[in-house]
Amino acid sequence: MARIDLNNLAAFVVVARERSFTRAAAQLGLTQSSLSHTIRGLEAKLGMRLLTRTTRGVSPTEVGERLLANIGPYYEGINAELDA
Repeated sequence: MARIDLNNLAAFVVVARERSFTRAAAQLGLTQSSLSHTIRGLEAKLGMRLLTRTTRGVSPTEVGERLLANIGPYYEGINAELDA
């Protein structure tokens, strides 16, 4: 498997938690378009859909929920440590 950029995983975590590309992009300091391309690229590298996009918002797929549950706590810990 190709190496996954950890920044792309962090972007996924924010989008999945915010359930909005707009709010996640603002939080990450990115454009909505750039963030969308980042997530599409991550999904392509992994070969699976992580998010379901609708006109009303974004929600993690079953695979996305599992990935979020497994990696989300690590990102929280990293952010907490950096804040400290």
